Amino acid sequence: MSTFVIADLHLAQTMNKPMDIFGSRWENHTQKIKENWQKTVSEQDTVVIAGDISWGMRIEEAEADFRFLQELPGHKIVLKGNHDYWWQTMKKLLEFRDRVGAFSVDFLFNNAYETDEFILCGTRGWTLEHVYSPDDQKIVDRETQRLRTSIREGKKLQEHSPDKELLVFLHYPPAYANLRLQSICEVLAEEKVGRVFYGHMHNADSSRLVRQIAGASSELIAADYIGFCPVKIEKK
Repeated sequence: MSTFVIADLHLAQTMNKPMDIFGSRWENHTQKIKENWQKTVSEQDTVVIAGDISWGMRIEEAEADFRFLQELPGHKIVLKGNHDYWWQTMKKLLEFRDRVGAFSVDFLFNNAYETDEFILCGTRGWTLEHVYSPDDQKIVDRETQRLRTSIREGKKLQEHSPDKELLVFLHYPPAYANLRLQSICEVLAEEKVGRVFYGHMHNADSSRLVRQIAGASSELIAADYIGFCPVKIEKK
C-alpha cells in the first residue's frame, strides 16, 4: 500500500495534441505511462497526479482521459494544473467522475487525504515572476489560501495519525533559480512542511532546480523528467 507521485500526464485520448513537439521523449508518451504504471502500481496503492491531467478544454472533452485513468491500478488523487481548463467546482467534479465511472479518482481541492503512510495536501500554485500584476497577485493570494486550507485539513487528519508525515503537492514549482513564490514558501515554512513535490517544468535546467526551499525538500516530478513512470514516495 505505497504512495506514488507523477505530474503532467497531458492525456489527449480524444484531442489532437501531439506532445512530441516538445521532444522525441514524448513520442507515444501515453502508452509509456500506461505500461510503466501497470508495472509499478498495484490496486492497493495511491498515486497523486500533480496537475495537467487532460488537454480537454471542456469537461466533456476530458471523459475519455478519465476513463483511461480508471483503467489504471490504484487510487488516483488529482490536483489542478495550468492546462486543466476542464476543472470545475468540487460538486461538479464529483458529478463528472461518477457519471463517467472513474470511481478510483478523487480531487485534491481545499481538502486533504490520508494514506497508509502519509497525509496528502496541496494546490495548483502559480507562475514564478519577479513582480506580479494585480490580477496575478489575486491568483497568488487565492492559491496561498487554498494551500493553507488544505494543510489545515491535513492537520486535522494528522491529529488521529500523528506518526504520518504531511506532504505538499503543487503543480507549479515554489522556486526555480533565483525566483520564489514568496507567499507559498512562507506557508511551507510556517507549517513546517518537510517535503514538497511539483510538476509543470519541461526541459528544466537541473542545475537551476531549487532542492531545498523554506525548510522543505523540493522535488520535480513532471512525467518527462521522471521517465513517464510514477515515483514511489519513501517514508523517512
